[in-house]
Amino acid sequence: MDGTALIIIILAVAGVASVLLFAIKGISDQLPDLFDSFRRARDAWKRLWEQPDEAAKPDDTEEPPPPVTVPADDEDPPAAA
Repeated sequence: MDGTALIIIILAVAGVASVLLFAIKGISDQLPDLFDSFRRARDAWKRLWEQPDEAAKPDDTEEPPPPVTVPADDEDPPAAA
């Protein structure tokens, strides 16, 4: 009977360890999303309390693309290939 109890105890310990490892892996898989959410919340909190003058400044300005011009002597549209 002692051998059976020992086997049951070993299986129980292995089962508990397996469940703990599965739970730790599940939590660690969610950590990057948690950190991203925290970062977005922190940035939103900072934007909420910054001065109105700072909020009006654009971060980066882009130049508009140059206008497309069509030559005056080109009357016919290009033929389809």
